Formats: sequence, structure tokens, C-alpha cells
Amino acid sequence: MNPSYQKLDAAEGLSLKVRLRRAERKRKIKAAGLVAPLFFFLLTTFIIPILMLLYRAIDNPEIMAVMPRTAQAIQKWDGAALPDEPVFAALADDLRQARKDRTVGMAGKRLNYDITGFRTLVLNTARKVSRMKTEPASYREKIIGMDKRWGELLYWSAVKRAAAPFTDFYILSALDLKRDSGGHIVRVPAERALYLKVLFRTLWMSLIVTLCCLILGYPVAWLLATLPVRISNLLMILVLLPFWTSLLVRTASWIIVLQKEGIINEILTRLNLTSAPLQLVFNRFGVYVAMTHILLPFMILPLYSVMKNISPSYMRAAVSLGANPVVAFWKVYVPQSLPGISAGCLLVYILAIGYYITPALIGGPKDQMLSYFIAFFTNNTINWGMASGLAVLLLGATILLYTVFNRFIGIDRLRMG
Repeated sequence: MNPSYQKLDAAEGLSLKVRLRRAERKRKIKAAGLVAPLFFFLLTTFIIPILMLLYRAIDNPEIMAVMPRTAQAIQKWDGAALPDEPVFAALADDLRQARKDRTVGMAGKRLNYDITGFRTLVLNTARKVSRMKTEPASYREKIIGMDKRWGELLYWSAVKRAAAPFTDFYILSALDLKRDSGGHIVRVPAERALYLKVLFRTLWMSLIVTLCCLILGYPVAWLLATLPVRISNLLMILVLLPFWTSLLVRTASWIIVLQKEGIINEILTRLNLTSAPLQLVFNRFGVYVAMTHILLPFMILPLYSVMKNISPSYMRAAVSLGANPVVAFWKVYVPQSLPGISAGCLLVYILAIGYYITPALIGGPKDQMLSYFIAFFTNNTINWGMASGLAVLLLGATILLYTVFNRFIGIDRLRMG
């Protein structure tokens, strides 16, 4: 072949590779452009809020902002004996300035999280220090003379822990743990242990609601999947109808229905089934009923999507081979619907453990879930650290549940089985 033709073919081949690379690069840029809005949306509404939540759970800015001299001086304290004179002097200067700036309450509020009554101690000491006309010979003796609690290692240990830029106080508190004066992690007294009990209550109530939704939703999904399309579409509208009604309205309607003067008690009384109205609301029963009603569609829809693809010929084949209809249903139909069961249970359970409005309105004091306390610390006490610590606990429980589910009962495993 003529060498000039060989050069031409090589040039055309090189040009083709370049064009292919450019076309591939343009395709990737277009794909990235299409995905970018969704990524930005997830970043701003999901990823960044979670990262801020995690940061709030360990952030500890109050003492460093209000009492910077004390925060710096106490870092050198070994905790074996009372701090030296410079630490007491720094405390006096900080409290005097904080009272002048009207920020002493912020420091007292943060220290009060660790030891009850610390806020009063800080406020009283700041007031007395501000009234001092002359510099004392010893700030240590003067401040201990103002209140003997400044002579206890317990209070100074709390100040040192609160003076660090980051803290594990909120996460430990969410786990009913704390640090003692020596810095060791110990359990809080039994009368103060609360949040783990609330977490277990949340997990248990969510499990009961999930089982109720499965028991009620499975027959409905089977009926929708086996009926003619015209009828099943009409019934599907009834299933989806709760989505078009406000959650608050649905919850309030259950209060009306379940109250002592409601329709349920009215029917029971007229039929002489009860001699007096039953307490069906503001207790655990009312929470179960309302949450099951609200979350039931989230169980029916995954079940229906799986059952719709199960051919009825399998059941007919099992019956024709001599199997009892009940046995055929249990041995043939139910195993094929397991992906829908697992997906529905996971969806309902994760939604249930984060519920707040329904238990808060319909439940009693012993029926509140963990989200109630997160809202309490956010709205009532404005304790963002504690709210974030509890939110991290709830987030960790959700991730753990999903990991266990995906490891042992994953949908892919069910399909392979």
C-alpha cells in the first residue's frame, strides 16, 4: 500500500478517537448538568442539615464566648485540687464583664445542664463580684467566701468540661450517661435516666404500629391486586384519600371519634356493651389507632406493587396439584409477596419512629416518643445541643435498623431466595 494512504488512514483514525472522546466528554457534562439540580437540592435540604445537626451535638461555644479568660486558664488545671489563684481571678473578671454585657445568663444556663443549681450560683457570684469596690488580697478566698460550692471540685470539673470547644455532654446525656469529677463515663442515677427508656418505647410502639398496618394492609393489597382493574382503581382512590387530607386534621378527627362523647363510645353504650364510656383517647390505644390509620397507605402501596406482578396461575397450579387453598396461599403466594412485606414494614417503621404530632395530641405523658423531647428542647428550653444529641440518637437507631434489615432481610436477598 502506498505510504501516503497509510498516513491518511492513521490520521483519520486519530481524528475519530478525538471526536469520540469529545462526544463522550459532552455526554458526561450533559448528564452532570441534569443531575446537578437534584444534587444541589439534596445537599441543601438533606446533607447540610444533617451535618449541622451532628455539629450542634458536639458544639460547645457558650463558656468560651462568655468566659474566655476562665476557659483559657482552667485548661492547665489538673483536677486534683482546687484551681490556683489565676483561675479564680479570671473567673471574677469574666463574671464582672459578663454581667455588664448581660451575657452571664448564657454561661449559667450551659453550666446548669451539667449540675442543677449552677445557674443560680453563677448569677449570684456575678452580682457579688460586680459590687466589689477594691481588689481583694485573694480572689480564691473571696469567691469561696461568697459561696462554698466554689470550693468543691465537682463544680470546677463542670466548668472545665464546659470550657472545651467541643463536648460529648449532649450525646452522653441522650444515652443516660455523664462524666464524673474524674472524667470517667458513668450512668446517671436511676431516677434521672429517661432517654433510653423513651427510645425503647419509641421502637416498641413503632413495631406495634407496623404489625397492625401489616395485618390490616395485607388483605387490602391482595384484594386490590386480584379485583378487576375498574374496581381496583376505584378502591385505590379510597386508599390514597388520606394523603389528600392534612395530618393535623386526621389526628384531630380521631380525638373527636375516640373521646368519651364520641361515636365509638356512643355505639358501645347504646348496644349495652359498656356501662360507662371507655377511655380510648389520650392513652396508648388512641396512639396506636391514629398512627395505624395514618401510616396504613404506606404499607398497602408496596404490597400492591409486588402482588400485582404475581401471576394467579401459580395458585391455580398449586390447587390443581392437590394443595388446600389455604396451604397454597401460605406456601406459594405469601413467599412471593415477601419483598412487598419487607419494603412496607421498613417504610412504615422508619416513618413511625419519627412521629411527633399524633402521639403529642392523642397520647398521654407516658406515650410520648423521642421526637416529642427533641421538639421540647428545640422550642421550649432552646437547648439546641440536647435536641441535636437526641436527634443523633434517633438517627443512629434508624441507620442501625436499616443496616440490620439490609444485612439479614434485604429485598435483594428475598428476590434471590
